[in-house]
Formats: sequence, structure tokens, C-alpha cells
Amino acid sequence: MTGGGQLTDEEHRVLDRIGADRLVPLVQSLVRAPGANPPGEEEATARAVVEAATGLGLAADSEEIAPGRPNVRVTAPGGEGPGLLFLGHTDVVPPGPAADWSVDPYAAELVDGRVVGRGSADMLGGLGAVLMAMAAVREAGVVLSGPVLLDAVCDEEQNGVGIRALVDRPPPPLLGCVVAEPTDLATVVAARGASYLRIEVHGVAAHAGHPQDGRNAISGAALVVADLDRWHTELAARAHPLIGPPTVNVGTIGGGTSGSTVPDLCRIEVDRRLMPGESIASVLRTVGARIEALDLGSRGLTWSVTSPMDMPGFETPPDEQLVLAADDAMARAGRGAAPVQGWTAACDGGFVAARWGVPVIVQGPGSVQEQAHRPDESVAVGELLTAARGYALTMLRLLS
Repeated sequence: MTGGGQLTDEEHRVLDRIGADRLVPLVQSLVRAPGANPPGEEEATARAVVEAATGLGLAADSEEIAPGRPNVRVTAPGGEGPGLLFLGHTDVVPPGPAADWSVDPYAAELVDGRVVGRGSADMLGGLGAVLMAMAAVREAGVVLSGPVLLDAVCDEEQNGVGIRALVDRPPPPLLGCVVAEPTDLATVVAARGASYLRIEVHGVAAHAGHPQDGRNAISGAALVVADLDRWHTELAARAHPLIGPPTVNVGTIGGGTSGSTVPDLCRIEVDRRLMPGESIASVLRTVGARIEALDLGSRGLTWSVTSPMDMPGFETPPDEQLVLAADDAMARAGRGAAPVQGWTAACDGGFVAARWGVPVIVQGPGSVQEQAHRPDESVAVGELLTAARGYALTMLRLLS
């Protein structure tokens, strides 16, 4: 791996092939292929990724994971050594009301040096930058010691069917994985995971004029919500230096049929952020024990708790070869020096770390806090160029 100092002739030759005249239209082509999730319309975006990759001379394959929902793998060939994986997703959140946007959310207009459109930051800009970097290395005639892979999976924004299908298979030999999610180009070495909890409290319906004949599920659920708030406060003591503490958020609650009826059912939907290495099984055990301690049974109530979705967190040592190479590459590509960071968001990289045992970082153009999931989402052309150049340098430094 090349350390600091001047770029090599080979690195200059690769970077000379990365320019806005090629990269901006590439990113625009991805944004213009709507892939809203829900409901799960990634097929058009996946097809755009395949077309862009093949147009750049890269091998691309698409595999349907669910009806109309493919995963895509793009490959830049290399030798027999371990390769480098870049990871991304093709789905984007729905744009919301058109009136909230100053431009068509799928037009991918170039406005004041930024590509504006749904998914431009999260994370089609990152996918475009990876494709451009892979093509530049290939076009420069660089022989890599192992392959570079880009896996663009479906359904990251909802239930993760794409990444689950990917990691259910044996991993190829890999030096590491770079998730091209928006981090303002910072190198993220730790991220929280996420889980959804669904709690149901069951009671007995009765006429509200004689409530003692029933068992009020909403009253029981109120006790559960109060305890979830206490749990959130208690978890503050478990703060991680980079990503903070695990968190509990009650997102929705609903029950009952009318004000004149004792409700026999109340549902609570909860977001519980996970720490690296924390399992959903342990969270469910803890939630179950806390609800059991509330003694809802003495009120004639029963309850259940399930998790419809969980995404593991990850943590990679800052002195890992992948971290050092990718961070130095992005710094010298134009970002400048910056400390490694944590990420309070969750991403598919947690599955790769947990299931494949591969070092993972998150590093990409755009801002998850300031741009993702908002009207007039955008990504700066300058960040796209820096990202593509940084990715290319990372490939060279790990695989040359």
C-alpha cells in the first residue's frame, strides 16, 4: 500500500479519467430511474445500474430476489487474491408531495453545482462514484491483485431482503467492504444497528358504561410506554464514544374502536437502535422481562412482543488496513484530513460485518443529516468527484 507523499504515475493515470463530464450524467441516469420503496420499485434503478456498468465496460449481473426486486453485482476483474467490496442500495424513499420540491424529484437537474433529485445523496450519487472509479481503474489498464465488486441491493430502506439474500451465501475472499452511503466523505468505523419492535396488549372488550366488565388494553399499553421511556433514559449510561447510546423511540400507538367501548387491543410500534454486537434476541429478552415486571396479568391483560426487522451495527478498529487505506485515499483525493467517525444511522454494512466477518467502513458523498429523505435532496458535484477519486485510490492501494 502506498503511504503519503506524491501520487504515483499509475494513480495519476487513473484519476485523469474521472471528470464531471462523465460522472454527472452517470449519476443523473440513476436518479432518473425511480425506485421508490415503499412500495418496492427498484427494478428500474437496478436496470439503470446494469446499463451504466456495461456502458463503462464492466461486467454486471442482475438477480431477482423478490418479484420486480433485483440485486445487482458489478465486477472489475483482478487476480486470484482477495477482493474489495463496495456496497450500496438501489431503492430510495418516496419523494413525498411534489409541491414540497422546487424541481421535479426525478429530473436530476444540475442546480448551482449540485445534482438535485430523490436519491441523489442517499445513495445513488455514491453508486455512481463507485462505478466511475471502477471504470477508471479498468480503462487505465491497471492489473489488480483481486477483483473489485459492487453489490447494489434492493430494499435497504424497509426490510433488507436484498442484503439478507446476499449474506446468506458464502462470502468471496475480501479485504474489506466500503459502504458508499452519504457521510460527507468522512470515514465511519462504527455504526448503530436498528430494530423495530411490535408490542401488542390484549384485553377484553366491554361497554364503556360498565368498564369493570372489560379489561382495558390501552391502559395496559400506557404502562408499557411509560416503561419504554424509562428504559431509554437508563440506556444513556451505555454511550459509545463514537455513536452514542442505544435508544428507544415509541413511534406509533393505536387501539380501540370507539370511545364507548373498552378496548380489547392496543399495538405499539417501537424503534430500538442497537449497539455493535448487540443481538435482537437479547433485546427481545430484555423487553419481555420488563413487560413481565409490569404484571399486566393482574389486570387481566396478555401481551406479545415481536421484531419484524433488525439490522446489526458494526465496529471496525481504526488501525485496520481498510480504514487506513480508504481514509488516506479520500483525504488525498480532495477531502483533506478528518477524524474517523461514528454513525448514528444504520446501514447494510452491519450484515456484512456480522455474517461474513469482513471489516466494514461507511464512506460516501452527500449528507445523511442535511440531505437524505428530504425535499430538494441533492449532492454536490465536487463531492461526487472526490468520492470517485478516493474510491479509485482505495482500490489501487489495497489491490495494486
